[in-house]
Amino acid sequence: EMPTATPTATGLATAPGSRVTRYAKSTAASVTPVRPGKTHELSALDNAMGRHAVHLVLYCRAAPGVDRDPLKESLSEALSLYPAMVGRLTRAEGEGGAAAGSGWIVKCNDAGVRTVDARASVTLDEWLATATADDEMDLAYFEPMGSEAYIWSPFYVQLTEFADKSYALGLSCTHYHNDPTAAALFFHGWAAAHRRSSSPYPPFLHSPSFAVSPAASPPPAPPLLAAKSAAAPPSADAAVTMSSATFHFPADAMRALLSSLEPETTPFAALAALFWLRVAGAEEERELTLALDFRKKMHAPLPTGYYGSAVHFTRARADLASGLAAVAAALDRRVASVPEEELWAAVEWLHARQAEGGEPFQMYGPEFTCMGLDHVPMYGAEFVAGVPPARVACRVGGAAGEGIVIVVPAAEGDAARDVVVTLPAEATARICRDVELLRYGAEVVAGPKVGTGAKAQ
Repeated sequence: EMPTATPTATGLATAPGSRVTRYAKSTAASVTPVRPGKTHELSALDNAMGRHAVHLVLYCRAAPGVDRDPLKESLSEALSLYPAMVGRLTRAEGEGGAAAGSGWIVKCNDAGVRTVDARASVTLDEWLATATADDEMDLAYFEPMGSEAYIWSPFYVQLTEFADKSYALGLSCTHYHNDPTAAALFFHGWAAAHRRSSSPYPPFLHSPSFAVSPAASPPPAPPLLAAKSAAAPPSADAAVTMSSATFHFPADAMRALLSSLEPETTPFAALAALFWLRVAGAEEERELTLALDFRKKMHAPLPTGYYGSAVHFTRARADLASGLAAVAAALDRRVASVPEEELWAAVEWLHARQAEGGEPFQMYGPEFTCMGLDHVPMYGAEFVAGVPPARVACRVGGAAGEGIVIVVPAAEGDAARDVVVTLPAEATARICRDVELLRYGAEVVAGPKVGTGAKAQ
């Protein structure tokens, strides 16, 4: 039955007409206390991400043991492996020395993760068939940092029960702590704790992974980051309304697309090129920003479970008049050829800028950006052994400007992919009706919010 209680905390309300009712907020603590005084210093890459948040929603079909109380118990078990998640941010001055600049550190003080209880008035299948991208954000509660960082929870977990006892598990966190890869892998830890087994991707909390020595002289500014840092932040009065949609490419559609391209073309390059061409609509040489997970691209690779941001932003260039196959091949060549030195040059510059008191700037945007997450085993987070999630959705908050395209695995596995776009509202509406895009077999599964409430099925 639907709860009759009014929201117990401010900010829990969803938009008028929403099918989701948030009714309680509480705190999930780790079952294992953290030793007193433990801290986790954020890297220069982490500190640069302050304008962004990560939102993930994992849909679990109804099953024995998948219920609110057992899910909360296993959440607390999983948090034992993530002392930084249950901590609070504090400025590093006076604790990390002058070299730490104005960066943040996490006091692992067992303050806990905020949890939100919610119910949806429809079944999971009804929701998946009709929900817009905006609806999906009703499943992932988040509060941005206020003026009192020491009481703010960087992580929020929303547990939404559908009418058929299925659940949506929404995780929202600041990008200071985690990139989309690390956030998605937390679900593996939670699911493993729920099954009373161990995660194949244990968290690797080692902040010196991206530590650099203070430079004797200011390091040269990487051109892309210099341009980003110099860009004026979007002003509230002139802000363009951003809108999201999710496209699903079934495995057979992806195989047909790949067969029309050069051999060895990756699904990410194929889809990034396809959306770039359809969004840009240009017939000239252009630049695209790629957001690349660098964990396995380093000479000394980081464990898959590295806790933190390992996203590197780099430019790719292609002649859009050369056609889809050539543009996709150019993107694959660029992804394969980014040198590790370029990553470290970015880290050194961000570290020096932070030490001088530089504030975070927009990393995802303002230029058109494509991010590949198809290496992330989204569907391995099985809360019941052998039963993968029905769907996983991923968004990056704060990606304003020309927008972002995120390529993620799809539920049926194999070559199938989902593509989450966040673009200016006009561009999202246009791309959802793009005949050329739909000709490749794309299905709009979480469309933009439109005046009629209708959505492509």
